[in-house]
Amino acid sequence: MWMRRSLIAAGILGASSGAYGFGYSPTSGPAVARYALTPAGWPPGLRVRIAVLADLHAGAPLMTAERVAGIVDATNALTPDMVLLLGDYGPVSLLVRAPYRPAEIAPILGRLRAPLGRFCVSGNHDWWEDPEVMARRSREPEWLRQLRIAGIRPLQNAATRLPQGFWIAGIDSQIAYQWNRGADDLPGALAAITDDAPVILMAHEPDIFATMPDRVALTLCGHTHGGQVRILGYSPRVPSRYGNRYAYGLVEEGRRRLIVSGGLGTSKIPVRFGVPPEIVEVTLG
Repeated sequence: MWMRRSLIAAGILGASSGAYGFGYSPTSGPAVARYALTPAGWPPGLRVRIAVLADLHAGAPLMTAERVAGIVDATNALTPDMVLLLGDYGPVSLLVRAPYRPAEIAPILGRLRAPLGRFCVSGNHDWWEDPEVMARRSREPEWLRQLRIAGIRPLQNAATRLPQGFWIAGIDSQIAYQWNRGADDLPGALAAITDDAPVILMAHEPDIFATMPDRVALTLCGHTHGGQVRILGYSPRVPSRYGNRYAYGLVEEGRRRLIVSGGLGTSKIPVRFGVPPEIVEVTLG
């Protein structure tokens, strides 16, 4: 009798966990993951709050246009000084039956508000799902073009200095050409930096952090979705050469710091467990 009840309880727990992971969790939230730190060389007395959005993967029925609008509203409610978008804006999940064109979603994201600016980089799917840019192996993916039209500035292997005394840099996807070669150029982006002010770097995939120079005070990434399934701080599958080393959250290696977002959408299998959709809020200073 005891064994039978235990098996029944285990079955109920497994069923409820599956329903949560496949049903509620992928479309819940978003939660807000908050980090506070002072990068090396940060200007004294300067406080900046950054909202980070990663891996939107817009497409119905999982990430509808209405849900994107809700994420924009939730982000604006945080009153960030700056908004950074880290790539993978289009769908990839097996359940997406109505993908959106970039021109449909970019104006919604254009309603994001931040007095110090809104910046974006590309993700691997922004290249892979754009036949024209893949054929050229250069230039600007359609998602970045539409975001630029909507008033969000792309940083394709580039950097810009803010009057407040720090740099924002961004690199292209490190696996833009289907795993064999990336469109990223970190040395090119850093070559634009002309003084000793601290650098905040945007990159879609976190693997670049393994060779990131100390010159970059903070790296912000997405791509992994936190593994989409995370149990006791461990993700069984992470799309990174380094596995769980860069799967999720704050990573410190020497003087260098990395924050990996759990993202907002889902990739291929529409499941999330232990890592809900999230907006990342980073307070610097």
